[in-house]
Amino acid sequence: MQYKNRNLFRLSRFILLKFPVFFKVLSKFRSDQKCLLIIKTDAIGDYILFRNYLELLKKSKRFKHYRITLLGNKLWEELALKYDSEFADDFIFVDPEKLYYAPLTLLKLGWQLFKNNYEIVLQPSYTRLLITDGLAALTASKEIIGFEGDNEGIPPRYKTRTDKFYTQKLILPSDISFEFERSGFFFQEILDCEISLPYPSLPFNKMQPTGIVIFPGAGNLKRSWDAEKFKTLIGLIKQHTSQSVYLAGSVGEIYLGQYLTESLPANSVINLIGKTSLIQLIDIIGNASLVIANETSAIHIAAATQTKSICILGGGHFGRFAPYPEQFIHKPLCLYQKLDCYYCNWNCRFLTGENEPHPCVANVDAATVWTSARKLILQ
Repeated sequence: MQYKNRNLFRLSRFILLKFPVFFKVLSKFRSDQKCLLIIKTDAIGDYILFRNYLELLKKSKRFKHYRITLLGNKLWEELALKYDSEFADDFIFVDPEKLYYAPLTLLKLGWQLFKNNYEIVLQPSYTRLLITDGLAALTASKEIIGFEGDNEGIPPRYKTRTDKFYTQKLILPSDISFEFERSGFFFQEILDCEISLPYPSLPFNKMQPTGIVIFPGAGNLKRSWDAEKFKTLIGLIKQHTSQSVYLAGSVGEIYLGQYLTESLPANSVINLIGKTSLIQLIDIIGNASLVIANETSAIHIAAATQTKSICILGGGHFGRFAPYPEQFIHKPLCLYQKLDCYYCNWNCRFLTGENEPHPCVANVDAATVWTSARKLILQ
């Protein structure tokens, strides 16, 4: 864990680890209420692979009479409010990373959660964090259920302490690795019934086809295919097809859009990077003929809207978010050069330049991506 401001972090850590004991004492003076809190503060792609289970929870025999609150990430607030508001009674959205350095905000949120008097708290993310474990504990709920998890998101010295916050920790079977199926296992255990969701799905507004949509960024340069290779790929697409090519992505990737737009012949691409809302982006992907992206939320949105897609895949979380299991109907086509160091949780053992991608991403060549794209375009 990297600390931006150690003193502020220490204050937040004190709240997360010490205040739950005090709140637990206070909880003895509360009256019981049928309220359920779900804590899910992961990124957009994680939410895409989780959100379909909300409906099952809301309509379940066990929780149909509960007031359900979803504590989520501001990154996907717009999506949750538009498409999932019928499956949760209340929403609370946070920036989990900022809470580590905002102890006063954290304390106010903790007090709010405590006052809401949740009978049960569910933390369905396999990768637990100090912030989410602490928020769950600050509720002083009678039941706090999560995964046993690992130490990818929380150092062992904290996990040994936050493990005690849980009344039940589920052990994930070794044969379940894909994130969508992990969520399925969690809710099967919670609801004590079989769940048969075949794949993630996402609504979108049908419009005129948008052509080929390319996402050159990944939120992290080390996990992003080289911009020069995207440039080569776009050149091949324009040379051999008449399809429009759109660039899409977040505000933090505007520089990639500028570089590609300026490096390619005029009017080669329509640059939408940083110019769309999340809902607009979903609509664009849903109406695309093909999506090409790094391992990002765009790939999961494409799968959930049944859009053909190609994922340029590295090995850090291989099998957890991609490739999709074989039985999934609308799975992305994943292109990768497998190395013996896969499954490293992005703790790469190779030394590369600051702005250079990890070798597992860099080793995928433009010709391979174009060959696969051409086949999908012609289908």
